[in-house]
This record gives sequence, structure tokens and C-alpha cells, in this order.
Amino acid sequence: MIIFGIIIVVLLIIGLSLYNSLIAKKNQVDNAFSAIDAMLKKRYDLLPNLVETVKQYMQHEAGLLSKIVELRSKASNPDISSEERLQIDAQMSTALKSVMVTVENYPDLKASQNFIQLQSTWTESEEQIAAARRTYNASVTDYNNGIMMFPGSIIAGMMNYKPMAVLSIPEEERKNISAKDLFNR
Repeated sequence: MIIFGIIIVVLLIIGLSLYNSLIAKKNQVDNAFSAIDAMLKKRYDLLPNLVETVKQYMQHEAGLLSKIVELRSKASNPDISSEERLQIDAQMSTALKSVMVTVENYPDLKASQNFIQLQSTWTESEEQIAAARRTYNASVTDYNNGIMMFPGSIIAGMMNYKPMAVLSIPEEERKNISAKDLFNR
């Protein structure tokens, strides 16, 4: 009877430990996503200044700038899902890269101190977003491992935890960039 009691206590301790571990992993994923959200907010706050500065020089690029403003507006909506927010982020990254490539055609803009400062801040912001994405992916991988590996899979099944997707890069952004093509635009 004592041995049976000890086995029950050990199993209970293991179960509680696994339960707490899964909760911690899920909270870590939520925290990592919040860091991405904070970095995206910083980016969205920077965008109006960048767009206004660039707009003065790039009258014929108004469509691209309008798209950026529209994406920023969509991303600021508190009612959108995490998945939609990440899709808007991917579209925003592509649009901002296009702006930076287009800027090459405007020497006065490239020499503007305001633009140089905005570009530097934007670059720093993009690096922080990339770091937050790496942290998020590491957290999601750790969480997924926790809910898929035995014995955590048993507890995760009881808690109805499902695997989460890591952030991935669209195929078009994986292609090699040709500097020659960038300068010939």
C-alpha cells in the first residue's frame, strides 16, 4: 500500500511538473508574439514620418506610399487576428523594401538629414523585428516540442493544446537579390 501511495505521489508530481512546463511554454510563445507586436507598433509609428518625408520627393510613387498607409491603417485595427497581423507585416516588409529601392532614384532625398535619420531608425526597427521573430520561432518550436513529445503530449491533449506555426519567409523573399537589377529599376 505504501509503494502504491509513493507511485501515485511521484506520478502526480510528474504530471504537475509537465502541466506547469506546458503553461510556461505557452506563455513564452504569447510573450514572444507580444514582442513582435511591440516592434510592429514601433514600425507603424515611424511610417508616417518616413512616408511624409519620401512623399515630397516621390510624387509619381504615390500608389506605393498609399499602399503603405493603407497597410498601416489595417495593422492598427485592434480587432484583427494574430494571423492577419502577421500577413500585413509581410506585405509591409515588401512594400518598405520597394520604397528603399525606389529612393535610389532621388539623390536629394538620400542626402536629406531627416531621411538619413529616418532610414537609420527604420533599419534598426527592422532588425528588432527580425530578432523578435527569431525569438518567437524559438518559443513556438519549444512549445511544439513540449506538446508533441511523450509524456507532455498526454497532458497537452487533455489541455487541448494544438501545435502552432512558426513564422516563415515567403518564397519570393528567399530568391537571390541581383544588385544590377536593383540599379536598373
